[in-house]
Amino acid sequence: MGRIVLDKVSKSFDKIQVIPPLDLTIEDGEFTVFVGPSGCGKSTLLRMIAGLEDLSAGTIFVDNEDVTQISPSKRGLAMVFQSYALYPHMTVRKNIAFPLRMKKMDQVEIDKRVEAAAKSLNLSDYLERKPGQLSGGQRQRVAIGRAIVRDPLAFLFDEPLSNLDAALRVGMRLEIAEMHKRMNTTMIYVTHDQVEAMTMADKIVVLRAGIIEQIGSPLNLYHKPKNIFVAGFIGSPKMNIFSGPTAEKFNAYYVGIRPEHTTVSMSEGSWKGRVGVAEHLGSDTFIHVHDTGLQDVITVRINGDISVKNGDAIFLTPQIEQIHKFDAQGLRIE
Repeated sequence: MGRIVLDKVSKSFDKIQVIPPLDLTIEDGEFTVFVGPSGCGKSTLLRMIAGLEDLSAGTIFVDNEDVTQISPSKRGLAMVFQSYALYPHMTVRKNIAFPLRMKKMDQVEIDKRVEAAAKSLNLSDYLERKPGQLSGGQRQRVAIGRAIVRDPLAFLFDEPLSNLDAALRVGMRLEIAEMHKRMNTTMIYVTHDQVEAMTMADKIVVLRAGIIEQIGSPLNLYHKPKNIFVAGFIGSPKMNIFSGPTAEKFNAYYVGIRPEHTTVSMSEGSWKGRVGVAEHLGSDTFIHVHDTGLQDVITVRINGDISVKNGDAIFLTPQIEQIHKFDAQGLRIE
């Protein structure tokens, strides 16, 4: 139903190529997340799939049909944007129903779909309100409801949670993930937030400068990053990576160790350093360690109960089995 295939797709603006030719297959029912830093091409790629950006070359197939030259409205896809784009003078009911009214669908069917979408998104009690009477999270749910009623082959989300505060983002993240499990519909989700990617995706596509650096499950990218870029991008706080004599001991040009895979002691260990900033988050504490001779700052993640202060001497010992090794080109060594 919702299988999407990109075949040698590329995009250029004038003479600047922002997405070199790439191939990508998104299977039916899969929740795929495009993630990467700002300017990596993830939103452009999503808009190309939606038909909102023309391709410079290549072909896009949706459900085995070549849609490259087909208008966005006829591709069977529904897009949810960062901005809610709701009609302020319309009620929630009319906002959700709007795409169906444009299709001149029977009113009985419209009402049925709107009620079902509202129920699934906990909006049934708000159908007669207008957007100005809703919270940011509720307005985003209305925008999602407007996409749901179209019964699309796939949903495309372009950083839909960026305008929400931290607590609402967590809640909406769970709601979208649960919606996917209920509907089992193909979803492509764009974000620069790797935590969103890790917690929501079946498959993550990591992009840099329009190039796919790695594709895999969240845990596959976490445990086996293909290169230093992915190693540093996936995981929060990011992996500590350093070179020099310490890396050479592991027969690698670079070695990496995640903050949570470093043992901390106040009396002995492999590397001695000095406590800089300690971020106490309750269950966890992130300690930024200086003067180890390895890199400017090493970040470690430990149990939140530890008591340390700026300037304390601290000893770090890496968990050897968790060391990641990379060659001089930054590629993973198994």
